[in-house]
Parts: sequence; C-alpha cells; structure tokens
Amino acid sequence: MTNQEFATELLNWYQDHKRQMPWRGEADPYKIWISEIMLQQTRVDQATPYFQNFISLFPTVYDLAKSDQQEVLKAWEGLGYYSRARNLHAASKMVVEEFDGKVPETYNKIIKLKGVGPYTAAAVTSIAFNKPNAVVDGNVIRVLTRYLGIEDDTRSTKTRRKVQEFASELIDPEHPGDFNQAMMELGSEICTPSNPDCQNCPIQAGCVATKMAKTDTIPYKSPAKKKPHHIIGVGIIERDEDDKILIALRPNDAMLGGLWEFPGGKKEDNEKIQQTVERELKEELGVEVKAYKELMSLKHTYSHFSITMHAWFCKLISGDPKPKESQEVRWVSREELGKFPFPKANKVLTEKLTQKS
Repeated sequence: MTNQEFATELLNWYQDHKRQMPWRGEADPYKIWISEIMLQQTRVDQATPYFQNFISLFPTVYDLAKSDQQEVLKAWEGLGYYSRARNLHAASKMVVEEFDGKVPETYNKIIKLKGVGPYTAAAVTSIAFNKPNAVVDGNVIRVLTRYLGIEDDTRSTKTRRKVQEFASELIDPEHPGDFNQAMMELGSEICTPSNPDCQNCPIQAGCVATKMAKTDTIPYKSPAKKKPHHIIGVGIIERDEDDKILIALRPNDAMLGGLWEFPGGKKEDNEKIQQTVERELKEELGVEVKAYKELMSLKHTYSHFSITMHAWFCKLISGDPKPKESQEVRWVSREELGKFPFPKANKVLTEKLTQKS
C-alpha cells in the first residue's frame, strides 16, 4: 500500500464512519483549540458536556481572557489535569495581547502559547488552518506501530520520533485536518488496544502486525513504575459562632493550583490519622485543633500516585488561621461550598457536607 493509497483509504473510511462531536466541523479556531486542550487525557464522552458548558460561559477568546481564574477552574472542575485550565486561561491573554485576538495560524507561533505542545499545535493548525502538520497521540502511535510492525518500546523517544516522521510522510497535504482526525478516530474505534477490528480497518492490506498476527503484542510499552500510595488527613474546622467552615486556596505553582481544599497533608509513620490532621493544620494554618470525629474516608487516583483521604471534623482550640502554605484561607457556609472550584476528592467532601446541612 503506497502512502497515497493509505491516505485515500483512510479518508474514505473517515467520511463514512466519523462520529458526531460538537467541535467536529467547527470553523472557529478558538473552539477547535478549546476542544483539543480538553481532549488531552480526557475521553470524548467526558469532554463533550464540559466543552459545551465552557463555550457557553466563554464564547470568545476575549471572554476567556477577561474572566477570573476561579471562574475558569470552576468550569473545568471534574475534568482533572487543572494545569490545562490555568495554561489555557494564560494563553488566552497572550492571544488577545500579542495576536490581536486571533489564534496563531502557524505551528511555530501557536506552540509559543502556554500549555500548547507539539500535539496541540499540529491538531489546531491542521484542523483550523489546513496546515499539513501531523499529530501523534496514543491512538496514532498504536495505529502506526502496528501498521509498520514496530516492536520497540513506545515510551522511547526514538520510537515516537520514528512514528512522527512516518505520520508526516503520510499526511494528506490537501486534507490534513481530516487526515489527523481520521487517524485518531481509527485508533479509537477500530485499532483499539485490545481486540482490534482488523476486518473493518481501511488500511489492513498494508498492516504488518495483522499479517504477522502481532496485534496483541504491538505496540509494546514497557511497564510503568509502581505508583506510590499516600494516606492523607484533612481537617474540617467549623467556627462555633456561625458554623462556617475553613477552606484554603492552593498556590498556583503547586499541583491542583488555584483550587480550594480542606487543609491537611500526608500521614507520617507511626502516626494516628487524628494526629496527622492536628499536626498538618498547625503547620499549614498556625492553629491548635482537636480532631474529634471522622466525616468519611475515600480513595482517589492521580496520574502518578494514589491516596486514601480521611476527613475529620475539628474543633479550633487556639490561634487565628493564617495562609502559611496557601494563597488564602476563607470561612464559608456549607451552602457556599458549591461556588468554589475543588479537586475531585475534596469535591466529594463538599457534597457530603452539603447533604448534611
């Protein structure tokens, strides 16, 4: 199968089988950009309602640029990888200030925007501006390593570079946006990680892995390092005079930066979880508290580690809470908790607290 035949068969299949998505067929580069940022590390079905809500709140790059970061993070709440939202917000200001409100058309310019890497730059410029820049994501890596019979570790930079070079050779210069979307669609719908539907694959005739019966071993990805697990204790301090609860704003340069949380931290060896809560609140807020009752515990997995979080009600014994390790602390009523953007694990706690009121 020649490169031209590959592109022709792929595009013909795509025209007949592409899924409907709210951003597919969109001509506005801003909306295409938003969709591509959301689709990083997020499935289409998860991203769809977020995209629709986000565009309703921030219909233009000017609306996004002039918005408050807290508004953006609240709209992103639940999508995870919150640096995407912070970077997107910062990049929107760059577009307004440096590019007169127009998303840059060229790869070399758009990649200068905060949070835009090679994949996003290629996707936006190809789909929005018809530039022949080939995208490489997990779907494309799977399709092309199987097609070429590449058995090398896909964690390797060398392997990824090889895939990128071949994708750049294959891309249809007249329909680069459709080609890129077709490649990702093929990986998502046909050339799946397990049990690929080879009989309905438009490029099966040239696929080495199919001919060699190796679709179960290609692509090869070396085992990831075992994720560490942390026990976390957080404190829910209720103020006696008005029953308001203390929340803290995480630093922008920290993981989950710009989001609110219940203060706390990691359990140390040979420490009871109540002691963890009391020690952490003293370190973070400069106060003495008594952790007297557990609200709940929950498990949550992040990209590089997992946690079991224990949330305890605390009585303030002495001291005035200060943001020693956060941007800000604030007393809020249970009813007000829903107005603030929280990480997913903390969001579960806010919902529990709201139900209790």
